[in-house]
Amino acid sequence: MDYKKIGFKAGLEIHQQLDTHKLFCNCESMITDDIDYSFERFLRPTQSELGDVDKAAIAEAKKNRFFHYTASNRSTCLVEADEEPPHSVNSEAVNICLTVAVLTNARIVDEIHFMRKIVIDGSNTGGFQRTGLVAVDGKIDDVGIQTIALEEDAARKLGEKGKIVHYGLDRLGIPLIEIATEPSIKNPLHARNVAERIGMLLQATGKVKRGLGTIRQDLNISIKNGARVEIKGIQSLSSISRVSEKEVYRQLGLIKIKETLNSRIKKTDLKNIDIVDLTNLLRKSKSNIVQQQLKNKGCAVGFRLPGFNGLLKQKDTRLGKEFAVHAKIASGIGGIIHSDELPGYGITNEETQKIHKILGTKKHDAFILALGKKDVVIKALQAVIERAKTSFDGVPNEVRRALPDDTTEYMRPMPGAARMYPETDVPPTRVTNDKIEIIKKNLPELPDEKYKRFIKQYQLNNEQTKQILSSGYSDDFEKIVKQHPSLKNVIIRTFLNTFSELEKENLDVSVLEEKTLLNVFSRLSQGKFSKEGIPDLLRYIIKNPEVDVDTAIKQIGLTATGIDEIQRIIKKIVKERRDFVEQRGIDALGPLMGIIMKELRGKADGKVISEILRKEIEKKLYI
Repeated sequence: MDYKKIGFKAGLEIHQQLDTHKLFCNCESMITDDIDYSFERFLRPTQSELGDVDKAAIAEAKKNRFFHYTASNRSTCLVEADEEPPHSVNSEAVNICLTVAVLTNARIVDEIHFMRKIVIDGSNTGGFQRTGLVAVDGKIDDVGIQTIALEEDAARKLGEKGKIVHYGLDRLGIPLIEIATEPSIKNPLHARNVAERIGMLLQATGKVKRGLGTIRQDLNISIKNGARVEIKGIQSLSSISRVSEKEVYRQLGLIKIKETLNSRIKKTDLKNIDIVDLTNLLRKSKSNIVQQQLKNKGCAVGFRLPGFNGLLKQKDTRLGKEFAVHAKIASGIGGIIHSDELPGYGITNEETQKIHKILGTKKHDAFILALGKKDVVIKALQAVIERAKTSFDGVPNEVRRALPDDTTEYMRPMPGAARMYPETDVPPTRVTNDKIEIIKKNLPELPDEKYKRFIKQYQLNNEQTKQILSSGYSDDFEKIVKQHPSLKNVIIRTFLNTFSELEKENLDVSVLEEKTLLNVFSRLSQGKFSKEGIPDLLRYIIKNPEVDVDTAIKQIGLTATGIDEIQRIIKKIVKERRDFVEQRGIDALGPLMGIIMKELRGKADGKVISEILRKEIEKKLYI
């Protein structure tokens, strides 16, 4: 893909939690499942200071949702519940942002003024998020930093059922630094590299949180003849380039659809769309989906969609899925069915052709079908018609969410200037020259300097060094290695490989405190267990944080096995498989090693086991 030729432009917004107490109160910034109280709210859009109402807020209000909040006294107070004004701004959080501003050579503002950003999706109990501009016009490598801001994190979404959305307030109010780049990122790989550089810079401060959900990346992308699309919630560095690539192909597909539509029909052909009742036609259908929806007084309705035949289910641009998301947001319907995916869902080719006939479709026409309660399906189809009309313009200017497969899904319209208005409860924070000078005298070691030092001091390779610096565990690594230099290779593998494997199991490795890790490697150096047992030991401690390391070693059976017992077990296994040993010779070592490790993993060093096993095999071969 020639990204320059297609006019690729992108900018990043990095949101990183700061490792301090909350932004506008002294509550601890911690995630907990404890529940001490709960309450409910219904949020409405409000006017900006100029009397305008933001279109994104209007779209959110149309969902007519109700919000249920749960909270713990350990991590929340009346500020999070919006029952008390915010306290003074967290000065440590301000200083961290100023440090990043100095490190990026950004121009720091004289006073930090907080604004209210309207948010009525329930993620903030007050209906707005507080955010303050700290600095502008910075630079990291070849990319400009437009703004550095300090804001409060949103509540944690726990689930959604019908019109009720459940949130936990533990995350609400945790300080976030937001770094927004200029739209000068050249291609998907460049986007990932820039995000990685920013992440390393933030980690260098030593004041940011680690673990799942503590950093989020938003991406703004546009291409020639398209429009700016904001993609929210990209969770990992590796996903940034893949999301970028898929979004480019999606936008190219939308532009092609626009060209095809305009060559087939006029936009005015969608002005008067008739929604037709198809219930009687499908009443005897053998489709389980149809029968399930038609019972309990459900109905089937549909409409002819002029010009869209063959455009709803393309390789990189699933316009039919886009229609379904808009329908769901507008009505709560589970989904829609379109002609490009029929026959299917148990609906036969014969039934499909009958629908075409009743709706009067022509050569280039498609149709949309919806099943369910009449008021729901009518709202759903009206939303589909409105989205279909925008297809004549190509790429909509909108906000989308990143999905686990690195595709994206529509969330809401792009917000406008009416979203912001002044915060009257938080006084401005003066940034004096003296404060900036203090910040400059206490700057952390820069990533490039630390990178060179790690390679020289610890003999790590380039990739290991880059990974440990971007992981946020470089300081822990140094402290542990200084105490146990002989375990350097085991320690680096633990941080880079074992931690990654545990995170794939959705385990929060950030709960492993420095003291715990020091104890783990101290017991390893004392021979209390073997290095093969580290993953099981850490997994157990994460799931049982109240258990100390020594107790955990005993409870999962990792207590080191003596040499005599190791020899006894190996002799027994070799004897039981004597025929296999005689047949395979020394090549039996690998398979037998796997069997023995199942019994001794974590209880004995693999190298010791291998040496004893080799000697025992050779003894049997040369008797």
